Amino acid sequence: MSNKVCLCSTGVLECIQGPEDLKDLKLCCLQTLAEEIRAFLIDKISQTGGHIASNLGVVELTIALHTVFRSPVDKIVWDVGHQTYVHKILTGRKDSIETIRQMDGISGFPKITESEHDCFNTGHSSTSISAALGMARARDIKGEDYSVVAVIGDGALTGGMAFEALNDAGNSKTNLIVILNDNEMSISKNVGGMSRYLSRIRTEPIYYKVRNDFQSLVDNIPAIGKSARKVFHKVKGSLKYLLLPGVLFEELGFHYYGPLDGHNIAEMYRVFRRVKDIKEPVLIHVCTKKGRGYSPAEEKPQKYHGISPFDVETGEVKKATNGSFSNVFGKKIAELAEKHEDIAAITAAMPEGTGLSLFSEKFPKRFFDVGIAEQHAVTMAAGLAIRGLKPVVAIYSSFLQRAYDQIIHDVSLMNLNVIFAVDRAGIVGDDGETHQGIYDIALFSTLPNITMISPADYDELEKMLEYSVEHGKGPIAIRYPRGQGKRNLVPDLPIEYGKAVKLADGKDITIAVTGHMLDTVIEAAKELAGGGIHCDIIYYRFIRPFDTEMLCESVKKTGLLMTVEDHISSGGFGSIALIKLNNAGINIPAEIAAFPDTPIEHGRRSLLYRKYNLDSKGLKERVIRLLKNKGER
Repeated sequence: MSNKVCLCSTGVLECIQGPEDLKDLKLCCLQTLAEEIRAFLIDKISQTGGHIASNLGVVELTIALHTVFRSPVDKIVWDVGHQTYVHKILTGRKDSIETIRQMDGISGFPKITESEHDCFNTGHSSTSISAALGMARARDIKGEDYSVVAVIGDGALTGGMAFEALNDAGNSKTNLIVILNDNEMSISKNVGGMSRYLSRIRTEPIYYKVRNDFQSLVDNIPAIGKSARKVFHKVKGSLKYLLLPGVLFEELGFHYYGPLDGHNIAEMYRVFRRVKDIKEPVLIHVCTKKGRGYSPAEEKPQKYHGISPFDVETGEVKKATNGSFSNVFGKKIAELAEKHEDIAAITAAMPEGTGLSLFSEKFPKRFFDVGIAEQHAVTMAAGLAIRGLKPVVAIYSSFLQRAYDQIIHDVSLMNLNVIFAVDRAGIVGDDGETHQGIYDIALFSTLPNITMISPADYDELEKMLEYSVEHGKGPIAIRYPRGQGKRNLVPDLPIEYGKAVKLADGKDITIAVTGHMLDTVIEAAKELAGGGIHCDIIYYRFIRPFDTEMLCESVKKTGLLMTVEDHISSGGFGSIALIKLNNAGINIPAEIAAFPDTPIEHGRRSLLYRKYNLDSKGLKERVIRLLKNKGER
């Protein structure tokens, strides 16, 4: 490396204002920089929370990338993007890291409106190669000159879209660099054939050593003829089948380099420089360790994937949570599986996050982690259902969007008994717009045969799971939020198909609410009652089918309606309610209390509810305004 400057004695990180500052540093400085960045990350993320394990794993990789490539001229696309904190530090956002994932602060993911160095928004898995290939082809069409690099994890390679992109890219014959960051993890431990294949490469790299030695031998033979070169080429090609059968990436059309030590900056620097100008697709296999340099994160990378503020010395979360909807779901579905041997559970690389770890331990033969492959998860569930099982598909709301066609084509149209546990429905907060679960009501409510229910509290979630398993027919979607809930918000009444529950009688306004927003509505109604305003409160267990009769009866009495939901206003619960009233010939003043039809930014959930007038104070003010407007008519 032709580095010139050494800043080790004065501190390197404080001198880095942008990636151009890396170009002239000595190797020792880059290694010192890696140590300083790790210490900086651990200190800052322990205070704010965030994705610590994945970022500690890519420190050297990110430094090597920005030392060789010329961001923002060269384009670096980060798959998922939760591992870009180091990238942000090196591209002028070091002083903003303490605001990461907080309202009005920087995003925890790449964001094109945040920096010119973020060339593509990412937040979901397996998209990077497709986006990078599109950029490379745009470059070729326009006759421009820059490199395009996709950084993708081995977990993301379990997603079908990544294989679609690899297949196309390998055939493209264009200058595209794919860096496979292999840390044996997505959020949870990786599963499946690709994981085993990469493990074999990591542990048996003999082919690549022999191949490179063989190539050096051929290159050093003077005046070798063309016919002899062809023979040597065939022999070299045969080595991969002899020593490592099924060299997938080369067969797809990539020049393969690796596996490299992803914590060795000098080694990565040399390879990146070597492949930068190759005019064909290249795949560089880099092995890293999640949580590198912080022992708690190395030992428990799942815990430190996305973590709340924690104590650096002990690694313990500073504010422990008392349960969650996901935990309640996990315990209840495991309990039900004891009685119902036909229950199977499916997740897409999220056994811990969805609460299915207990189920996986108790019923390993009926538990399926399919990797980051939501489409496959849904259609496989359809296959289980059509043969008489009761599959429960537990996937976050924002990730289930990826399987929309499969929900329609493979489940809905055949009216199959698949239970969708739609976790993280509603806003999730810190992860921002790519993760907000605010589109699922619109997704499910338009499809034939699907029942959609939403619990207000833990008790309701348990009842709905029992109902879905024991009485449900056809597909059922249960949407529930991230984080903590309560108990005893709703009277202990049996679930009646399609029926809502009247919780309070009032003469001034009807409030129709679904899901966990009931708690906020009850609080707002108490404050309103103190001011002499009394609300009819209807809790909708069922979003679909919708209890039109109860709503019509209520609004004929009050003459005013407000619907409340943790969803966007278009196509959601409120839209359904207004359509039903219109069809019944009822025209009254009404307001949909929901999120607007724009991307909802990152920030703490409580602050987002407050900003969009969906906390108790905001709902109270909405009601008062509605009543005032009604009186002025």
